[in-house]
Amino acid sequence: MTRVVFISADGQQLQEVDAPAGSVLLEVAQAAGQPLEGTCEGQMACSTCHVIVDAADFPKLPQASEEEEDMLDLAAAATRTSRLSCQIVLDAALDSLTVRMPGESYNMQGVR
Repeated sequence: MTRVVFISADGQQLQEVDAPAGSVLLEVAQAAGQPLEGTCEGQMACSTCHVIVDAADFPKLPQASEEEEDMLDLAAAATRTSRLSCQIVLDAALDSLTVRMPGESYNMQGVR
């Protein structure tokens, strides 16, 4: 199992979730009730599953693909440690991964 720590956009709520290795972060977040849409269902055609990875955990992740970087360029409130949760596959190296929900989001149709 891999533990994931979700922090609300305002930093006031924290939720810890255990997920099996091989799980996709977007699916884990949605199952835990986190506010991530994942409009494109993990096809990297939107940025509605954007999360902000804790700076200490960011180097543990594989480098983002060019396609993911392109989608992150469109993400609302993106930061240096932003990633698409649909592209993060959990494993033992990511135990205690901490991610913050962005303060705002929008899908590619401009709906907020």
